Amino acid sequence: MIYEPTSKGNTFYAIGLNYKKADANKRGRFSVPTKQIELLLQDAKDQGITSILVNSTCNRTEIYGFVSNASHLITLLCNYSEGTLEEFEDIGYVFKNAQAVDHIFNVGSGLDSQILGDFEIIAQLKKSFYRSKKMKLTDPFMERLVNSVIQTSKRIKNETEISSGVTSVSFASVRYILDNVKNITSKNILLFGMGKIGRNTCENLVKHTQNNHITLINRTRGNAEKIAGKFHLKVKDFADLTTEIHTADILIVATGASKPTITKNLIHTNKPLLILDLSIPKNVDENVLEHDQISLVHLDDLSKITDQTLHRRKQYIPQAQKIIQEIRNEFDQWLTTRKFVPTIKALKNKLIQIQENEIASQRKKIKNFDEEQVLLVSNHLIQKITNQVANHLKDHDESNDRLTMIQEVFKLNPDE
Repeated sequence: MIYEPTSKGNTFYAIGLNYKKADANKRGRFSVPTKQIELLLQDAKDQGITSILVNSTCNRTEIYGFVSNASHLITLLCNYSEGTLEEFEDIGYVFKNAQAVDHIFNVGSGLDSQILGDFEIIAQLKKSFYRSKKMKLTDPFMERLVNSVIQTSKRIKNETEISSGVTSVSFASVRYILDNVKNITSKNILLFGMGKIGRNTCENLVKHTQNNHITLINRTRGNAEKIAGKFHLKVKDFADLTTEIHTADILIVATGASKPTITKNLIHTNKPLLILDLSIPKNVDENVLEHDQISLVHLDDLSKITDQTLHRRKQYIPQAQKIIQEIRNEFDQWLTTRKFVPTIKALKNKLIQIQENEIASQRKKIKNFDEEQVLLVSNHLIQKITNQVANHLKDHDESNDRLTMIQEVFKLNPDE
């Protein structure tokens, strides 16, 4: 299947990098904050790019779009992140046309997630699409593609058990604590950062640890208070961070800063402290390990958890792939039909022009000419002819010769 561009000379590409070849530090260099994404999109728009989607998460950063060459998208990514072209050549990937479409289906379905069956990515894709749409940087192709991926994700989630058990890094962190910390109910837990991962981690902590010694800290106290009120937890000011770390047994860092928020200078403890860093890029400086009592676990370490739940999920991959193929086939059919639309429209306009000329001629020749009846009959004929041609082209969608022949016979210019 050849994927038609939105304009002459353009091709559909997916470029990016993910957890498979890039560790957390490298992914952090290519992460694009929301404000930078908006600047990137505006830059793309100024360059004449008409359809583009940017998705930057803790596990991947990707750009989908129609451009004449993938280097345009790679350059945009490097210009609005801290990554370089040399680094991208080493760890990045480029998919084109059909491969790019395959890739976004696998990403949105959870098959390409760092934790198999993690469906958080589909919400991120939706958000990325709406951001582009708001800036008028989507087209029918992109909209249909994203909607197809959303439909695929829903069906896989409802019809398989690939998302059962561990579904996110936030739960994997709690699972790690449960497996590695004794007497968890009596430990002091400090959660720093109330973004999405922080909120999800908090909910999982409350649900699975039965611990009443959980303290929340966020730079914006109000965000922490909203979560604390829901679960009846303690909230401390950001200024109290060092003091709270001193009394904590477990510190979970889920901040979204571009530089470390936790360093060795903030830690003054004489007892064991387990630190879990759930941030991308890393928000806990490695120098904390200079303290003998510190144990540091990062997001990548948590994602390597391969328990029985994850093993069980793998058996549902073929079922998920079958669902992907079904919806992918529907998308391909739509795309094939879309390829013929300009020619069918041009043909219909041509027939209407012939109809108008003939009616004008017969009106002069025939007395009491029944124009209404002639219009009724000829409109039906025009519709039947265009339907017949459309069905013929669909049945022979691999042949561009037939499309060219119809254009030549009727002297059609689909680009007009």
